[in-house]
Amino acid sequence: MLAGATGTGKTGLSIALAHALRSEGVAAEIISADSRQVYRGLDIGTAKATPAERADVPHHGLDLVDPDEPFSVADFVRHANDALRRIADGGGADGGGGADSARIALLVGGTGLYLRAVARGLDVEALPFDPAVRERVEAELREGGLEAAATRLARLAPTLAASTDVRNPRRVTRALEIAELVGDRPRPAGRGYPGPVTWLGLAVEPAVHREWLGARAREQFDAGLVDEARGLRERFDPSLPAFSAIGYAEAWAVLDGELSREEAIDRDARRNVAFARRQRTWFRSEPDIRWLRSDEDATTVLGQALDAARRLIG
Repeated sequence: MLAGATGTGKTGLSIALAHALRSEGVAAEIISADSRQVYRGLDIGTAKATPAERADVPHHGLDLVDPDEPFSVADFVRHANDALRRIADGGGADGGGGADSARIALLVGGTGLYLRAVARGLDVEALPFDPAVRERVEAELREGGLEAAATRLARLAPTLAASTDVRNPRRVTRALEIAELVGDRPRPAGRGYPGPVTWLGLAVEPAVHREWLGARAREQFDAGLVDEARGLRERFDPSLPAFSAIGYAEAWAVLDGELSREEAIDRDARRNVAFARRQRTWFRSEPDIRWLRSDEDATTVLGQALDAARRLIG
């Protein structure tokens, strides 16, 4: 597993690691653990691996649903576990190596809940889903606000509320949905991935990271983010949760004349800096992550990741 905040180089390192493993006769495939890359059409704004990169190294977890379709952590766990089984059985896409070669899956992304759910385990069957209840709870949150929804959750399900990030509207919505369907109960115990797992993380010195995020924002606008956002808004409701991915609101503001291109790039970068800070806080709560510095020599970082993969394979 390769974790870390947005813009720390996870995609590039995972592809380089897959190449290095292939040269040693190991078939490697990548499973994206990014809650916005599951949506079709959100390509530039979510920094998906390019078509050429996907043709080179097999990827899973991308383009699973349209932006107006629901997708939960339970859906991701089912998809990831299916991919893991097929990779282990040699039935995944061709990642290099022969039929009898060693195989390894690289679970890569910044959505901590997705990574935790697969590696640490999550009993997805114990987390019910009801579209009608979800729609009503979301409408109540829009009308009454997050604070009122969090207060209702604390009153309705204090045990569940204690383990919910009440500053996050999506988490509060999901917790209210679960509470209405099954009552107040602790989150289910984990059922972790049964095979060996090594968890690596990528960290970057904050000042360098700010520069990287600023450069990436500019590159995404140069690559056509405004056009991508225009096409998506023509097809889908821009208030959909999928479009909370940073960059789309900024691109729409350019289209509507609310921001200049430079102002949009600056806002995109600043929002990503704040988002990365929250991701770092999340990952600090995860035990046993071995942190690598992606702002150091790239060959050294790749070597460290390759050594960890070799030990995992045995």
